[in-house]
Amino acid sequence: MAREPYRRIEADRVELTAVKLADRVTERFPGAGLAAVAAELVVLTRQTAARARTVARPYYGLRLLVALVIAAGLAAEAVLFDRFGWGILDPDANPLDLAQGVDSAFNLFLITAAGAWFLMTLEARWKRLRLQTWLNELRAFAHVVDMHQLTKDPTAKGGPRTTSSPDRGMGAFELTRYLDYCAEILALTGKLTAIYAGVSQDHLVIAAAGDVENLCSDLNRKIWQKITILAELKGEEGLEA
Repeated sequence: MAREPYRRIEADRVELTAVKLADRVTERFPGAGLAAVAAELVVLTRQTAARARTVARPYYGLRLLVALVIAAGLAAEAVLFDRFGWGILDPDANPLDLAQGVDSAFNLFLITAAGAWFLMTLEARWKRLRLQTWLNELRAFAHVVDMHQLTKDPTAKGGPRTTSSPDRGMGAFELTRYLDYCAEILALTGKLTAIYAGVSQDHLVIAAAGDVENLCSDLNRKIWQKITILAELKGEEGLEA
């Protein structure tokens, strides 16, 4: 089958972008907490690629167990039928023996079917649990990124400082770049959720991935509001000059 690289997110491409972004953040803001966050994004990107490959593979051991359970159930049905003999199909047979035989066979069939169904859905439930756990990691990471831009207020300039006031030493250009890097980190985090969603057909996993991606988009909108305010303030300063 021909590869279609432009129809789905490629994890290796996201990783290259994340590495480049981490280098840019480190070069622009060496020693800043955001540089460590960008480096963590690279780690998350590599983990996401490896995890997606793992969860996309079938669990052959579990599938073999399902086949063995089904085979054991069928064998038990055959033994039970052989034990009661063909006589249970005789219209002149003892009704009590007939009822016992049919009831035992039916109960065994239900137990076998229930066990097979449980094991057949166990793989999907295991994968769902793992994917949801990893998506929660990305959700928490998105909030960490948001914390780093929380105090970067473009309108908090010129007023009196207090003892607990955050550092406002960045100029307009540096603040714009800082916020832009936060927006890029959040955008790439949203792309990681798409990688997880791409290896699953589970509607719960896809919905959870969409929720995390929407969270990243919402946080990004807050950042771009600040960037827009910065641009407007710089325009006003230019007009006043």
